[in-house]
Amino acid sequence: MSEFKINEKKIDKLANLAVKRGVGLQKGQNLFITAPIESLPLIRKIAEHAYKEGASIVTPLFTDSDITLSRFKYAPDESCDSARDWVFNGVGEAFDNKTARMAIAGDDPMLLSQMDPDKVSRANKAMAKAYKPARERITEFKINWNIVSWPGSAWASRVFPELPLDEAIVKLADAIFDASRASVDDPIQAWDDHNEKLRIKTNWLNEKNFAALQYNGPNTNLRVGLADEHEWMGGASKAQNGIICNPNIPSEEVFTTPHAYKVDGTVSSTKPLSYQGTLIDDIKVTFKDGKIIEAHASKGEEVLQKVLKSDEGASRIGEVALVPHSSPISQSGIIFYNTLFDENAASHIALGQCYSKCFKGELDLSKEEISKRGGNSSMIHIDWMIGSDQIDVDGIDQSGNQVPIFRKGEWVS
Repeated sequence: MSEFKINEKKIDKLANLAVKRGVGLQKGQNLFITAPIESLPLIRKIAEHAYKEGASIVTPLFTDSDITLSRFKYAPDESCDSARDWVFNGVGEAFDNKTARMAIAGDDPMLLSQMDPDKVSRANKAMAKAYKPARERITEFKINWNIVSWPGSAWASRVFPELPLDEAIVKLADAIFDASRASVDDPIQAWDDHNEKLRIKTNWLNEKNFAALQYNGPNTNLRVGLADEHEWMGGASKAQNGIICNPNIPSEEVFTTPHAYKVDGTVSSTKPLSYQGTLIDDIKVTFKDGKIIEAHASKGEEVLQKVLKSDEGASRIGEVALVPHSSPISQSGIIFYNTLFDENAASHIALGQCYSKCFKGELDLSKEEISKRGGNSSMIHIDWMIGSDQIDVDGIDQSGNQVPIFRKGEWVS
């Protein structure tokens, strides 16, 4: 029997945290979970804590890497243009009936890297289209939702290829627990304290009401106009159903909605992007009037180019986020090849759909009003990292004056 074993007390702490502060589950709510089959030990604990909190029904939907690969290896070609519409229509209906959403990340980040990129692209597009009814409830923040992680074996091997598998899994588990603040004595209090620190940053940014952000650094000279009446958010937030949740565990970011037509300049990625099983690295893009007019990558460029053609909004951005280089995830020195973690190690932008919650005033804005204010619309939402200890960020106020926000990747104040 291996001497390496995932700490069961920390599994329990993470599950309790995910239920109480992550999704913020309320008595009588249903909970819908998507998860890799390997994460069953965590799912069982989440279900236990959910029912203790008064959950009505906990429904997990599992995925399996071998089954996913079988589709791309053996299914008829036309399978790649199909998706489970009926599942996501049902999920959308469940969300409309106050079901909470939780996702467990843990799959191999490069699962599909050896599969036909055309098939992968078509399947991703079909999936994005089918998932739209459910995704819109999330991006519009109509429900309380949360993402946490489990150390899948293939993922652990990607992150720590030099270690034996059982040791790699435990090391990744410990990194997940640490980043999620599940290793401390009282994770709930730790998150309450962390949320307060993020609230102070968002309050300052909202008071400044910047018109744009200017990024400068190696291979980066980018101006990001911010949407009209945008609002900065971070940490715990109140969904339209009135429930406070922490959508991402871990989370070190403050974020808002950029103006889809006011982004100009060049920017380069500072960490690899793992997208639907494909690694995309060394991304370099040029924006003009909000749209990417040139894009390259040293790895995964074919997939990147197809992503940018997903729909009209795929080549524009829907999110801009600030993360200090000193964040715990950055300081760990680990590249997770997982957006949930890597985006919290560096400032980032997201291609595609904006978050409609990042606007002042009414929570339930119409799509027309969001577009009028500059919010982007797309079937995709893909974060990629542009921050480092060499990037400076300035806020441009309504009079055109520059106010330092980040210097060498750190908050100025």
